[in-house]
Amino acid sequence: MANNTTKWTAVSPRDQIRQRYFPDVRLITHQGKTVRFYDELVKDKLVVFNFMYTRCTGVCSPVSANLHRVQKMFAPRVGRDIFFYSFTLKPEEDSPDVLRAHARQLGAGPGWLFLTGGVNDMETLRRRLGFTDPNPALDADKANHTGIVRYGNEPLQLWAACPGTGSPRSIANSIGFVDWPDRR
Repeated sequence: MANNTTKWTAVSPRDQIRQRYFPDVRLITHQGKTVRFYDELVKDKLVVFNFMYTRCTGVCSPVSANLHRVQKMFAPRVGRDIFFYSFTLKPEEDSPDVLRAHARQLGAGPGWLFLTGGVNDMETLRRRLGFTDPNPALDADKANHTGIVRYGNEPLQLWAACPGTGSPRSIANSIGFVDWPDRR
């Protein structure tokens, strides 16, 4: 028992959260650049996440449109101290080229990356970030994904989520709750 206690006391709360929720998988941006999820995208940043796929005919379009509006509300901070990341649910379909065309079509600006990777890595990321349905049958069907937006301030360890189909002002206000008070 003492060894277990010693093991966890040696790991900071921030590192415990990182180990549990933020696998440092390799991803590929819509610009064709390989990045590490935690070390390059999340660590020391305020981030906004969603999962989508480019051929989605459901919730993806309204969520992406809302995130585009939210990105404009936070301009010019996006890409400087707030970062948007949209992860594909279908990496077998959404190559970097497909994601690049999708980002261009949405009008995504600097600081908003669309990411793909290996099927197993994308699934690990989806599960660790909590973009799952408790019903395994529903969870297995990618068309049943939720329109949740997760956001957080990694250095402050503040994490939350909101409906991506809410009003852009509501989404921006929600993200503001984890913002650094001195940067608003």
